[in-house]
Amino acid sequence: MRLIHLLTCLGFLLVFNTAEARTAHRITPPETRIEKTENSSATLSKKEQRKLERKEKKEARKQFRQQVKAWFKNLRSTMADDLLLIIIIAILLPPLGMYLYEGSATNRFWISLLLWLLFYVPGLIYTLVVILGEN
Repeated sequence: MRLIHLLTCLGFLLVFNTAEARTAHRITPPETRIEKTENSSATLSKKEQRKLERKEKKEARKQFRQQVKAWFKNLRSTMADDLLLIIIIAILLPPLGMYLYEGSATNRFWISLLLWLLFYVPGLIYTLVVILGEN
């Protein structure tokens, strides 16, 4: 019986993940290529060029993370309207409710899945506490 629940949950994750990937706004990472001019390559040593490349890559990653956080914040604000639906889904399948609430398979999702597999009620309580505790 638990195997059927697990397979159902994983099936939902795959379906929602692919559907979300098709409809989600794509976040494009900033340009990480470094344009080299003749003057800059002649005046900088290889070590200095590598340091500059690392700094620029680090800045690009930082900007990308900020874009992802802003996207998730926007997603979470739109999910406030669907809170009742998420709570109903969380009562039926706590890990699925957690996955839909978090937007990905985070640590909270795995804890919810583990508690749900061990016993239904602790997984349900944990999921509802997380969902309702932040709202």
